[in-house]
Order: sequence, then C-alpha cells, then structure tokens
Amino acid sequence: MPTIKDIANEADVSVTTVSNVIHGRSSRVARKTVDRINALIRKHNYTPNLSARALVSKSSRIIGVINHLIQSQPISFFQDPFHSTLLGGIEKKLRERGYYMMVRTVADEVDLYSLFNNWNFDGLILTGLFKDSFFARLLKAKKPIVLLDSYIKNNKVFNIRLDDYKGGFMATQYLIDKGHRDIVFASPPIQRHGVIEERFRGYKAALKINNIPYLPENLYQQEITLGEGIALGRVLGSRKDISAVFATADILAAGIISGLTQVKKQVPGDISIIGFDDIYYSQATSPPLTTIHQDMEEKGTVAAALMADYLEGKRKLPHSIIMPVKVVERNSVKQKK
Repeated sequence: MPTIKDIANEADVSVTTVSNVIHGRSSRVARKTVDRINALIRKHNYTPNLSARALVSKSSRIIGVINHLIQSQPISFFQDPFHSTLLGGIEKKLRERGYYMMVRTVADEVDLYSLFNNWNFDGLILTGLFKDSFFARLLKAKKPIVLLDSYIKNNKVFNIRLDDYKGGFMATQYLIDKGHRDIVFASPPIQRHGVIEERFRGYKAALKINNIPYLPENLYQQEITLGEGIALGRVLGSRKDISAVFATADILAAGIISGLTQVKKQVPGDISIIGFDDIYYSQATSPPLTTIHQDMEEKGTVAAALMADYLEGKRKLPHSIIMPVKVVERNSVKQKK
C-alpha cells in the first residue's frame, strides 16, 4: 500500500503539498500539479490512513453535528425537512474542505459525556441551544463550537442565525398590508431567549405599530408536525373571528391548511396563512404557501466554512453572522376588502 510520501516522491513535490491537495487546500498549488497528484492517487488507489494521522496530529478531521434531543418531538432530526436541508449544506462544504461529518442526537449531559469519551471531534456544530447545563457541559469539551439558531452570547462560540425578530415582523406586517387584523400566531412552545420568542416579539411589534391589540387567545403553541398542524387547522376552522394565521414553520402551516380543508374552509378564501422557512413543502401545499424565506442550505454551508476556517488557523473570524430573510409570495394570502 503506497504512503503519502510515495505519492509525493513520484509527483516530485513535498508531502505537505500532497496533503493540501487531498484535503482541498490547493488554492496555492498549480493546476497541473494538482492534476498530477490526483492522477497518482487514483492510479495507486491511495487512501489516507486517518487513524495513524490522528495519532500523530491529534486531529481526526471529524466535525460532530449534534442534535440535542427534545423528547416530545415525534420525528427524527433526519426526517425534519428543515434539518435535512441544513445537513446537506454542512456535509457538502465539509467534504469540499477535506473534513468528515458525524451526526448524532444526544439526550442529556450524560449522553454528551459518553460521546466525547468515544470520539475525537475537531469541532462541533449544534442547532437551537439555550444557555443551560447542557451548554455548560459543551464548553468543558474545549472544542470549537458553531451554534445555529441560538441566542446564546458567549465569546467562546460562533453564532449563525437569522434576524428572527425581523422575520416575525415582516410576516405579520405582510398580512396587515393585505387588510388582515385578526391574526393568529401559531408556533412550537415559546422558550425564553429562543428563536420563536424573537419571532413572537416581531409579531407583537407589527400589531402594535398598526394599532392592533394583541389578544392572548390568538396564540397557539404546539409541536411542529403535520399531525399537530392538521389538528390546529380544524380548531381554527371553527373560529369566526380570525382571518389570517402566521405559522412559524412551513410544516406547521402545511398541516393547518390540510386541517382547514378538512372542515370545509378555503385557503385563502376563508383564512389566509403565511409560513416561515420556505422548505420544499411550501410549494407543494394547495394552494402554494406564501412564506418567509431563509436559505437553510447556505446556513449550513456558512457554518461548515466558518468551522474549517477556524481549524485551519484563520483569525479575525466573525463570532456572529446574521442571515437574511425575505417574503416569498405565493397563493395562500388574499387581499382582504
């Protein structure tokens, strides 16, 4: 079995150059040299010995993408269309940069401790964390951490998130601009200092600026699943005093549309609805869903690139990145007369 040194000798380059080409760090290597090295790698079926390299460098090139399990959620991390798109962006960029992705769901600090004892991660990417004992245990691992969709402020971690307040405001203002005043806010349980709390703040701010009173009976909190959404749609279909719904996730909005249809309510004829995320579901609903767009794949790509940049020694990296949001108009909201 050839070694990296054998490849370097045959290509008449240094071992470092071969290593850079293998791991996607070839921007400063001549194109002809890159092609020659890759041809030799294919010729000899060369595969880097990751275990041996890890023992020498103490680097595994494995990035852990960890989901902190929420027990009440009936679907897995992979089944959620939002997270599957996010994972795709992370994996693609890590692969381009010569890293490997390991996805794991963990329930608590004990599970996390066991994971760290059995695997040597170079870095960690996590979604939706709060400042609690779980986060405190993460910091003890002393690994680079990129948080997605989290409002934890800590200079030891990187943060990538949306302007969720703006997204909530935009969704509600869009409905108001269409003539709606009796607007339901539908979301998963609102947690303090979380994404949904920010979107809820945006919702209430849009009501206030338009002199529309906030009514507690227009707040509905449940898990984000099609089933929960369908059940909520049936409930909302019985109300005569509302004309629009802001659902903080497209999958929830899709369920609400289905539930409304089951009780003979038309969307947007009887009730208008706007979602959040712009997942592929939003184009498959009937009617297609007007929603707040965020680029989930790009968010994953940015997270992976930031992690790779840090591990490769780049400094002066941004500790907080806020991704843009925008309204995507389809056919689920009508102009109210």
